[in-house]
Amino acid sequence: MTNSTITLAADLTITRMGYGAMQLAGPGVFGPPKDRDQAIAVLREAVALGVTHIDTSDFYGPTVVNEIIKEALYPYPADLHLVTKVGARRGDDGSWNASLEPDDLKAQVHENLEHLGLDTLDVVNLRTAAHDGGSEDSIAKSFTALAELQQEGLIKHLGLSGVTITQIREAQAIAPIVTVQNLYNLVRRDDDAVVDYAAEHNIAFASFFPLGGFTPLQSETLAPVAARLTATPQQVALAWLLQRSSTSVVIPGTSSLTHLRENLAARDLTLPPDAITELDAITTP
Repeated sequence: MTNSTITLAADLTITRMGYGAMQLAGPGVFGPPKDRDQAIAVLREAVALGVTHIDTSDFYGPTVVNEIIKEALYPYPADLHLVTKVGARRGDDGSWNASLEPDDLKAQVHENLEHLGLDTLDVVNLRTAAHDGGSEDSIAKSFTALAELQQEGLIKHLGLSGVTITQIREAQAIAPIVTVQNLYNLVRRDDDAVVDYAAEHNIAFASFFPLGGFTPLQSETLAPVAARLTATPQQVALAWLLQRSSTSVVIPGTSSLTHLRENLAARDLTLPPDAITELDAITTP
């Protein structure tokens, strides 16, 4: 198993292979799931198979996913860490709308606490307005609001989502950072420098959409590598991320028990140097 856990703080050790709960909501991450019992079973199976790192947010659903997590896992195992996000609200049409004013960020934290049934959140990531793109806009005002809640004891650790190195440094001047979540995968490597910066500072770099965006041409490289290793292309893509840096973590999401088990098997897959070389040659079109 490739460095199966990472310690980010004295009270925060997580499995590098985590689970992303986003897909437990309905279509478009909106509304209830088609099969709530199946969603509960997936969460319980993830924990049973050793996952101690679950990514969630109250804007998944909204509220639906956090409520399912509480139903499935409360009271939570002592070693389970829930990493949540604030910084957005959902419209009635399912739209994602940035919401970064300090008062509302604080309200969002309290909503996460309520729906998860917690007095303190392990990790809260600030989701920036440029979550899917990239921006150098200051995040100081928003991040300071979360740092204040940390001082009050409502949050143990802080992180960021959808950020640049400049923004990470800006936040670090306010409070320590333990996680960064950015769009990154085998074929989307715009944030190579952020991955390296996170490793240098013992910050977990969580790739969201770790399995997204493959073209047929890129799959022509990925599929033969997977076949040689008797693995699925998805498992190889996850294993590549885990081997990308010493602090890379992955949070693949699924509402299927079969896919969950397949994803988790990637933690036991070590890619040989020749496979890494081939995969590194895949480029974004």
